[in-house]
Amino acid sequence: MTGMEVLIDNRDGNIYEVPITSVSWKTEKTGKASELNVTLLNPDPIKDEVVSGAIVRVTDGVHKIFYGYSFKAGFGKNSEFKVTAYDQLKYLMYNDTYVIPSMSAESAIARICGQANLTLSKSASTGFVAPGMVEEDKKALDVIMKYIDSAIVATNQSFVFMDDFGSLGLHNISDLVIPPTEFYIGEESLLYDFDYSVSIEDAYNRIKLVVDDKEASKRKVFIAQDSGNIAKWGQLQYYKKVDENMTPAQVESLLDTLLAVHNKEKKELSLKCLGDWRVRAGKMVFIYIEKLGLKQLFLVETCTQDWSPKVHTMSLELKVV
Repeated sequence: MTGMEVLIDNRDGNIYEVPITSVSWKTEKTGKASELNVTLLNPDPIKDEVVSGAIVRVTDGVHKIFYGYSFKAGFGKNSEFKVTAYDQLKYLMYNDTYVIPSMSAESAIARICGQANLTLSKSASTGFVAPGMVEEDKKALDVIMKYIDSAIVATNQSFVFMDDFGSLGLHNISDLVIPPTEFYIGEESLLYDFDYSVSIEDAYNRIKLVVDDKEASKRKVFIAQDSGNIAKWGQLQYYKKVDENMTPAQVESLLDTLLAVHNKEKKELSLKCLGDWRVRAGKMVFIYIEKLGLKQLFLVETCTQDWSPKVHTMSLELKVV
């Protein structure tokens, strides 16, 4: 097993390495910073302190695993010293007011990052021009996710916002596929436990959108539905009042897109397997489980990697896109 290395930079000109007892790294696809919990052997925690905001860098000689900042450090009677660090998304967890004119989703996200003194280093082109937005007392990351969700609905493509070893990026998930020729998870590869489900709990087979025309004191109703799925599942309706400035063609287009996105079963898979640092939330991994008839790409929704000198495992929550 390749040697793990945790470097601590207190921003005082000194960078030091401390022996590691364990590492736990959790990533989620939406709405949260990745979290690193590392246990170190630190016999002199006063001398070799980890200051608040210290840079914490984790590598293993092959993979760049984590680059973030210490938010909590503490120690007990034994020599174990615990540090909790987060990536840059932690600095987008604060509330503010946003008044953003109409622009592409990626430009709006870059603007929000800039307001938090962060740089969007990489950005996919979404092809989606968002309408002007006013968000009062909202979390910066929640506003970013709102732009991403709108881009996903408008384009029927998926996008992920993440911090990749100190580089903030907006990515099309098609660019985050781990090639199956390099890596897959299955009964003969890494996997030791799984739980699989097919659900319609979040599905809709009837979409109802309404537009209020205040001048004429009228309400226009637009409906799209899948009669076949209504016969199979019962009627599951999604209802929303949309912007009165939308044209009928725009509303019809939104109807079709919402039906395409929501009118399907959700396949979810939980895995426990041997760890691999290439896997994190937001990436696409190939799953081959003959017992379930699964042979396809899944999107990693959450990933927790647990490492100790004796064993490296990971728990994954995945879904079909």
